[in-house]
Amino acid sequence: QIDDLAEVDYSLNSLPAVFPPFIDLDLKGAVVPAGNYTGSPYVAASFTIPDQSDSMLYLAFSEYFFQTSSFAYYTAGAFNMTLAEETCSYFNINTEIFGSIIPEVAKYSVTPYPVMLKLMATEIPVINLEQDSFTVEIQGSMEVLAVLPDSTTQSLFTLNIAANTSISLNIFDQKLMGSLCLNRLQFSLAHSNVGSFEVLLLENILSYILQTEVIPSANGK
Repeated sequence: QIDDLAEVDYSLNSLPAVFPPFIDLDLKGAVVPAGNYTGSPYVAASFTIPDQSDSMLYLAFSEYFFQTSSFAYYTAGAFNMTLAEETCSYFNINTEIFGSIIPEVAKYSVTPYPVMLKLMATEIPVINLEQDSFTVEIQGSMEVLAVLPDSTTQSLFTLNIAANTSISLNIFDQKLMGSLCLNRLQFSLAHSNVGSFEVLLLENILSYILQTEVIPSANGK
């Protein structure tokens, strides 16, 4: 078991192949939802490891392993999260901030209120392996809610989100390191209680914040 959400199901595809210089194990491994395994929507494709003999152990993972990981955590709801009022207030995110970007919000909410953000993945994230890196395609949504004085919430609007990120892998100081890059971030308006509005300015601002603040901070850890 990996954690409370997922576990690894693995088995040998064939008998171990024993040679004088090495042993070859052909394993099929999939990450599945913990306690709720109903079968993977993906089909594992066989692959081979290039012949090398200068290290004691070689491991290789196919896209299938990462795709089943994405499926398991998506099924378990791991990609759904709520940024509570306290978190948004810490970053000074409120209706006044959104109103300065979206005039319709300013007209709808004259009094500044704290906000709450609900983020969720609407499709299974797609992972593609490339040489020395991999990309992740994410389809999701973000609902912005105003937190009223009586602690109830009022939905302001919901955005569809399409994002493409890539992670470059390299070895530094005998450690496998990853460098995150945001390739694309696109918004579209799914629903609004404040009226229709253009999302391009909000998209550009959030993309700028992610690329100049959030991602460099993540890569520095």
